[in-house]
Order: sequence, then C-alpha cells, then structure tokens
Amino acid sequence: MDLADLKQRIADQALTLGFQQMGVADIDLSQAEQRLQQWLAAGYQGEMHWMAAHDGKRSRPAQLEPGTLRVLSFRMDYLPPDTQPVKVLRQKEKAYLSRYALGRDYHKLIRKRLARLAGWIREQAQQSGLARAFVDSAPVMEKPLAAKAGLGWQGKHTLLLNREAGSWFFLGEIYTDLPLPIDAPGEDHCGKCSACMTVCPTDAIVAPYQLDARRCISYLTIEHPGPIPEPLRPGIGNRVFGCDDCQLMCPWNRFASHTGEHAFHPRHGLDDQELVSLFLWDEATFLARTEGSAIRRAGFERWLRNLAVALGNGPASARALAALRQRRDHPSALVREHVEWALARLEPAFPL
Repeated sequence: MDLADLKQRIADQALTLGFQQMGVADIDLSQAEQRLQQWLAAGYQGEMHWMAAHDGKRSRPAQLEPGTLRVLSFRMDYLPPDTQPVKVLRQKEKAYLSRYALGRDYHKLIRKRLARLAGWIREQAQQSGLARAFVDSAPVMEKPLAAKAGLGWQGKHTLLLNREAGSWFFLGEIYTDLPLPIDAPGEDHCGKCSACMTVCPTDAIVAPYQLDARRCISYLTIEHPGPIPEPLRPGIGNRVFGCDDCQLMCPWNRFASHTGEHAFHPRHGLDDQELVSLFLWDEATFLARTEGSAIRRAGFERWLRNLAVALGNGPASARALAALRQRRDHPSALVREHVEWALARLEPAFPL
C-alpha cells in the first residue's frame, strides 16, 4: 500500500466533509504528559477531576486504543460571521456567549463526520482494523496532538494557533494503526507578544503557556459547579457562557476565516440578547432554546447563576432589579446567593 498516497486521499476526503486541514502525528506525548502532571500538581484543574483520571490513557494513545500508531488531527473553522463580539462585550446590558456556543453543538456534528471518514479509511485499508474518531469524547490530548501533527502551536493562552487561520476552530482526531507518514510539528510564533495575558479579565494566564482554570471565565461559567469566587465576579462582566477575550486580542486571528458551516451560525438570536430577557427564561424555555447546543452543559441552575453575576456587573435599571428580585426565592441556594450579590451592587442606584 502506498501510505503517502492514502494519506493524501484521506486529507482530500476530509476537505469534502468540511474540515479545513488535516495532519498526522506519532503517539509520543511524553513532553505533554510531563506538562500535564505539573499542571495537575499545581491544582490548576479546579473541579475538573477527570483530567487526572484514566491511568495515563490521556497522554498514551495506545493505552486508550490498543494498536494505535498514528493520530490524524483535523480542524474545522467555527467563527460565525456578523456576530460583532467586541460590540456585544461593550454593551453591558447584553449577554456575551462564547462564539463557539452560538450554534449547534459541535461535538455531534464533527464526531458524525469523523466517524464517516473513519469508516472510509477502514474500507480503503482493509488490513487495518483501527480507525476510531474522537471529539472531546474520551481522554485525548487534542491540542498537543494537533501541534505535533503540524496544525499549529499552543499559544501563551494554551489554545492552538495557526498562522493562516488563527484559533477560531474546533479539533477532532482519528486514532489508527496505519503507519502513515507524519507531519512536522508546528513552530511557536508567539514571540514576545503577551496580548492574551494582558487582556484576560481574571488574570487566568498566570505565566506564558500556563492557564489556571480556577480563574478562567470559561471554566467558571461552564465547568465550575459551585459559587463563583466573589473576587472574580466583577471580572466576568457580561460573559454568561465562556469567554473569547484572549482570542479577540490575539493578532494571529486577523487571518481567521468565518465558518461556512451554517450549523455554527447563531440560533435564537443568542448573539444579541439582553441579560434580563435571558434571566427571565423558565427552565422549559432554557431547555427548548438550548436543544442541540453546547450551552446545555452548564445546566439551568448555572445559567441563572452566571446571568445574575452579569446583571450585577451591568447597568442599574428598574428592569434588572425587578428581574433579580423575582428570583430572590429561587429553590437553588446557588442562584439565591448570586442574586443577592447582584442586588447589593445595583440597589443603591434604585433603592426599594
């Protein structure tokens, strides 16, 4: 079998499925494993206990999927056009949601396409029995693998950066036992730039290439299950699901392209919604409006928690205060705590 030819045909198939680039990496993640252990030892994972689980399978692909020799890494652009993220961030009465979450959940879309591609690979290489797709569905070190596969480098904010595409893209992988030719790893082009570190609202990038998730707005608004630490709440601003500031400031993103995938375009006007309107949703509305969306990961309780913080950081208005007071007796102690915090910030301008 001509493995170089097969690799090119796989890359061509990936393009027809909507991916912008493919690369191939070997499975030596020893350096990434060492960095992961240092990160875990520092406690930067917060409540994401799964990052320390799986007995080394995360950094040793052949333990996760026996027989793996290569990892095929793919990227797909997701930045929707005309969503004006900076404008929304400046309108403090509006809700900012990370651009990746405005449309349909990428996990299902990309996994389905990679599964099709994996099936095609198995058909082409009949002696190979292994071609398994992953999209955040298993302990996979997707960013170090993508960097090894030549799709870019991990920037100082730890996201993957590409000189021609910035960072507004999703990643997915196929593990295979085919000894395909590997690509040269990506080279670091951050240089002396520290824009992402400077702009981070909660100082989560504690050093170049080191992210303390416990301070990261994406972690705090999505993964963190409990109260958001009070000292960090003002920095969250109007960000109610995730944060894109480090990407918005990165100079490499001037080369980013808008997505051609209509599934990633905003649904239900979530790119331009008032905080009060979202805060008044009941749970049935939340579930209906977030069906098939990554926002479901946060759940309704955390959704209200995040919105209460954003309202407390926003302009004082009669509508905002009325909405917050309406939730004062919410069954969730988590919601009530953040509502009271927000009211304490806004009520001096509109006392009872």
